[in-house]
Amino acid sequence: MDKLNSPWYSPDWFMPSTFSSLTWEHNLFLYFIPAIPLLFMGRWLIRYYMNQKLPVALIKSDLKSSPVQWVRLLPEILLMGVAALILVALARPQRSNEKVEQWTEGIDIMIALDISQSMQIEDFEPNRLQAAKKVAHDFIKGRLQDRIGLVVFSGDAFSLAPLTTDYNLLYSYLNDINFDMIESRGTAIGSALAVVTNRMRESESKSKVCILISDGDNTAGNIDPITSAELAAAYGIKIYTIVVGKEGLVPFGKDFFGRPQMVENTIDETTMRKIANIGSGEFFRVADNEALKNVFERIDKYEKAEIKESRFKDTSDFYFIYLQWAMILFVIWLALKSSFLSNVLQD
Repeated sequence: MDKLNSPWYSPDWFMPSTFSSLTWEHNLFLYFIPAIPLLFMGRWLIRYYMNQKLPVALIKSDLKSSPVQWVRLLPEILLMGVAALILVALARPQRSNEKVEQWTEGIDIMIALDISQSMQIEDFEPNRLQAAKKVAHDFIKGRLQDRIGLVVFSGDAFSLAPLTTDYNLLYSYLNDINFDMIESRGTAIGSALAVVTNRMRESESKSKVCILISDGDNTAGNIDPITSAELAAAYGIKIYTIVVGKEGLVPFGKDFFGRPQMVENTIDETTMRKIANIGSGEFFRVADNEALKNVFERIDKYEKAEIKESRFKDTSDFYFIYLQWAMILFVIWLALKSSFLSNVLQD
């Protein structure tokens, strides 16, 4: 049970745990509480030395000490309690409950991944496709509340996974991607962008992003890549293009003796640059695993979901509890001043 929900007369209000759970708006007043006994001690010393004394002669046998005489200190103790409680009330004990409402405005991201035969080239470890799959996996892992989809393409293109926040499903699809998913050979970049646009055209997200990963040489498909890029841009899709691979002689498979076979590789950067420019994105050229990882990290920083936060602070005051106690003790003190505990000669 919360002690701050106790009735005002409950002793729980004076428990150390209750005081520690409170916040104090003017905690400076609390530092004066230890000075109260010193103040009353000074008051007693002034009275003792300054007040007029009446000499009375008594026989030693008539002087008796009894514990009951300490009861005469009760009014002074009550008055000290009143002063302490007033200082506690002036310190303004409170409890604040802060409620935070947070929500994110996610981004829709489509990853278009080239699975053509040229992605088997081993200038990446273990090859271009596997390296791209790994960084795509890590990229998805770092997102929060973004809808992500997958498109694969070679001589044709199709949507492998629709926009979803089920990242475990996306991991499963990524793991299953292989070179035999599409029979037709080639690299249909235009068709891939068309599939991406078709998937995202009805999206209501304020930010729509396509990450296109390929070796950059369009060799198949019925749709021109530039036309597809213009169509995607018309639907507000930002396009990042990533060209993977090195030009010149690159390892591709092994010969009869297990030695790497070298093949000549050419890369068409021009088309991929144009696509990124039309899509208001950015073009990247990567030649190894580390560079590919760094590119995805940069895109991850560029495209962050918008996080909105609202804070509501509800503050409850409890000074009146201690003020009530102070008033009660003060009334009791006044009553005792009219009783036998009062020293009429002194007061």
